[in-house]
Amino acid sequence: MCELKKEDFQTFKDASGAEYIIWYEDDKYKIAFSDIPDTRELKPNKTIMTKKQIEDIKKKPFKLYNKICVWLEDKEEDAVYIFYIDEGYRWDGASIPSFAWFIVGSKEDVRFQVASMLHDMLCEHHELVAHDRYFADKIFERCCYVGGTCAFVRWLMFHTVDNYQKFCGWGK
Repeated sequence: MCELKKEDFQTFKDASGAEYIIWYEDDKYKIAFSDIPDTRELKPNKTIMTKKQIEDIKKKPFKLYNKICVWLEDKEEDAVYIFYIDEGYRWDGASIPSFAWFIVGSKEDVRFQVASMLHDMLCEHHELVAHDRYFADKIFERCCYVGGTCAFVRWLMFHTVDNYQKFCGWGK
């Protein structure tokens, strides 16, 4: 992945003077971060790691290497959600079944790292977005757009995630 620089993004300051990088904005949503998320995939090393450490990496192979403040805005609902994701946060990536990798890509695909990080955080902490499942799923889809995911794959991923959350995930 190319190196992203803060200078390449538009920014804004909130009422307290804190500066945010605008990751995505349209007439409905704004996604912004205090810093560019430094996300990386962890790789197990059988030579130096214990079996438990390797299993832990297999369960949650992605890690955030900087603390970020997240600004999510739902312009239609006139709602702003601000929260932190701590350095060291771990998540499992985009949950894509292996039979769909040919069409969508695998969970390791860099296009999904920021989207899956943010969505996993919202799924773990519904209160961060006032328990608004649909908003969390739209944020995931918009971050996939920023990651370079084509329209069909975004549509497919959004509807798969949204329907899974409706029937199996959000309330648990």
